[in-house]
Amino acid sequence: MIAAGFDYHVPRSVADAIKLLADLGPDAKLLAGGHSLLPMMKLRFAQPSHLVDLGKIADLRGISQVGNEIRIGAMTTEHDLLHSALLAAKVPLLVEGAGWIADPQVRYKGTIGGDISHGDPGNDQPALMLALDASFVLKGPGGERVVKADSFFLGLYSTLLEPGEILTEIRLPIPAVGSGWSYQKLKRKTGDFATAATAVLLEMKGANVAQVRIALTNAGATALKASAAEDYLAGKPINDASLNEAARLAMSICDPTPDQRGDVAYKVAMCGEMTRRALQAAHARATKA
Repeated sequence: MIAAGFDYHVPRSVADAIKLLADLGPDAKLLAGGHSLLPMMKLRFAQPSHLVDLGKIADLRGISQVGNEIRIGAMTTEHDLLHSALLAAKVPLLVEGAGWIADPQVRYKGTIGGDISHGDPGNDQPALMLALDASFVLKGPGGERVVKADSFFLGLYSTLLEPGEILTEIRLPIPAVGSGWSYQKLKRKTGDFATAATAVLLEMKGANVAQVRIALTNAGATALKASAAEDYLAGKPINDASLNEAARLAMSICDPTPDQRGDVAYKVAMCGEMTRRALQAAHARATKA
């Protein structure tokens, strides 16, 4: 199908984009990479009267280090994440995760901010953000606010973004030196959403877990933080028994939707398996300080 008619706007600054959203009202939609919005428009599931394209706002792109924090402009593409030497050195989990997103054509245009703002539990970035303890900078008519990733995702396609607000920047605390990481994803083919996936960031102290963050993709109405599994692993070694229990606890919070990728029981089981694999891979990469 062909999208319904709309007016197209290209602001050159964040301030101009915010003003446009305020002037145009609720029928205006932001265009980032377009890989979520445009297919919905073609199917007439979304019919905005105005598109506000953020692609010409240079301030929304880039990756930098500020103190012990990595800052990423919301219009930075997945391709840029995948090929960033700074991220590879400081936040390799995000680089690994970006490599699992869709295919090269999508990664050249798809943006990290668009992925996060869409609030789709099948997208990969939400779980990666939970595992990395990210914060998001939101700007709107009322000014700027910073919110944590673990409170940002409210439900299916629902986030803390208020009408007229724009996600402008992602902030990531740099993981401790020696941390292990992994994003394990099961999908049917290149470019597909995950049947199930798990992101893990792991810090060891000797033979035992000092701290771990575990987040699940496509296991519920939002990306899920497996807090009970995290709490269970703290202070314990990574072995068959602890992996089995962590996987069980991760599975216990899953509530996936059955579809062509599998029924509920299969998806829940695969969430457990991806959690096990991600913990094993992260443990193999971690320095046992």
